[in-house]
Amino acid sequence: MLLRLDKIISSSGLATRSEVKRLVKQARVTVDGVTAAACDMKCDPEKSEIRVDGELLRYSEYHYIMMHKPAGVLSATEDGRGETVLDLLDGPAKKLGLFPVGRLDKDAEGLLILTDDGEFCHKVISPKSGVVKKYYVETENAVPASACAGFENGMVLPDGFNCLPAKLELFGENEKRACVYVCEGKFHQVKRMMAAVGCPVTYLKRLAEGGLELDASLGKGQWRELTEAERISIFEPIRA
Repeated sequence: MLLRLDKIISSSGLATRSEVKRLVKQARVTVDGVTAAACDMKCDPEKSEIRVDGELLRYSEYHYIMMHKPAGVLSATEDGRGETVLDLLDGPAKKLGLFPVGRLDKDAEGLLILTDDGEFCHKVISPKSGVVKKYYVETENAVPASACAGFENGMVLPDGFNCLPAKLELFGENEKRACVYVCEGKFHQVKRMMAAVGCPVTYLKRLAEGGLELDASLGKGQWRELTEAERISIFEPIRA
């Protein structure tokens, strides 16, 4: 697969295409040990050894990141109202053109996936894919066992929105906490569903998407790249 050198380098996040042109002019880019002569030269990123300032380039067509989103940060690429999840990135990742896969409420925390792969994003968030999201919630009132049937049958919210069948998992009687499993992600959906059964949410954390669980070693605001196996696991059944 032959690609332009500037596309390969910019796709790694090391530099923008305009910056690559400057790097090549300054003889700071080599391909298989030879100084690159032009930024539009073609090479195979999977076979050629490309280095920038001596650093070996790791090329990927698309990128997938797991983040532990903290509360107070917006799941957006840009917003004049406050800090976004992209502001938490550093290094080459800031130049990859990533965007959040779905939304996670500003005051919520937990697993958030970032990518530059639009097709992957659409597949994850589409209810047709059946990717189940698991949330841990804490509520103002004890969650009644009777609420479980409403979730399983697909409740209709006060505003008329008809939810797909979901699951409400209780920790015990008179508990002000539970886990919610949904395969769609409408605006404030988990909060709206819990409020509909008389249990306003006071704390919300996303724990998993499909078979991918939030890495417990990631502190709030931290992130890392997904492995290929983890990316595939998103479309596998959620773990019990």
